[in-house]
Amino acid sequence: MAAPFFSTPFQPYVYQSQEDTVTPFQILGGEAQVVQIMLKPQEKVIAKPGSMCYMSGSIEMENTYTPEQEVGVVQWVLGKSVSSVLLRNTGQTDGFVGIAAPSLARILPMDLAMFGGDILCQPDAFLCSVHDVKVVNSVYQRHRARNIAAAGAEVFLRQRLSGQGLAFITAGGSVVQKNLEVGEVLTIDVSCIAALTPPINFRINYHAAPVRRAVFGGDNVVTATLTGPGIVFIQSLPFHRLSQRIARSVTSPNMRENPRFLVQIGLFLFLAYVVIASSLILTEM
Repeated sequence: MAAPFFSTPFQPYVYQSQEDTVTPFQILGGEAQVVQIMLKPQEKVIAKPGSMCYMSGSIEMENTYTPEQEVGVVQWVLGKSVSSVLLRNTGQTDGFVGIAAPSLARILPMDLAMFGGDILCQPDAFLCSVHDVKVVNSVYQRHRARNIAAAGAEVFLRQRLSGQGLAFITAGGSVVQKNLEVGEVLTIDVSCIAALTPPINFRINYHAAPVRRAVFGGDNVVTATLTGPGIVFIQSLPFHRLSQRIARSVTSPNMRENPRFLVQIGLFLFLAYVVIASSLILTEM
């Protein structure tokens, strides 16, 4: 069946920037990447705390609270940092800094001027920025508290990047972008959204699932319906999905691969039975 006439193909993420505002940088590595940014004298980079990997001798670093990082009480309680790392080139010649991704993630450069000066990102996507970039942690106000409790606060807690500067964000796995035309609809797992432009209409869908699916699985219970126009950046392996699978493999051993697990359960039930029986006998005596 032929695709609708307004459908646009998925394509790998392509960095675009205005010719007169290009900041020299280089992204190194495959999965856990590092972005190396060249800084002219007195130029600065604002980065996430703990993300600095290396820097030239003319770079000075300080941990400071900046207006670009607006964090409220709710975001602070949820673990959002209230400070930023400011890296400034105080020398007379060009210097460089290397900013590393905090996990097995890819680094995406975003020239905000190419997106109308505004873009919405997944929680903790912001890595660093050059020039005029403002980062605001915000919660979608259109969703009620019960919906946030049902799907998790991290689903709705987003970062808004605004300004005309160059920002770098992180995304997991492979990253593709989809240019949605006017009226074009795309259904996507909420956690796979790395970033999107504000003109896109964003609606949360809760899929009715049996209790056994919600308890033992719960994957793809919450999806999002995106309606164009706009651009959405899709990641194939969100960090929380990777961390959940690692946690399950560590805390939930496979019974076939670990037969001692059944023996341990049987021993525990036997000891519990002995303790309960002994307490009953002592009570009757």
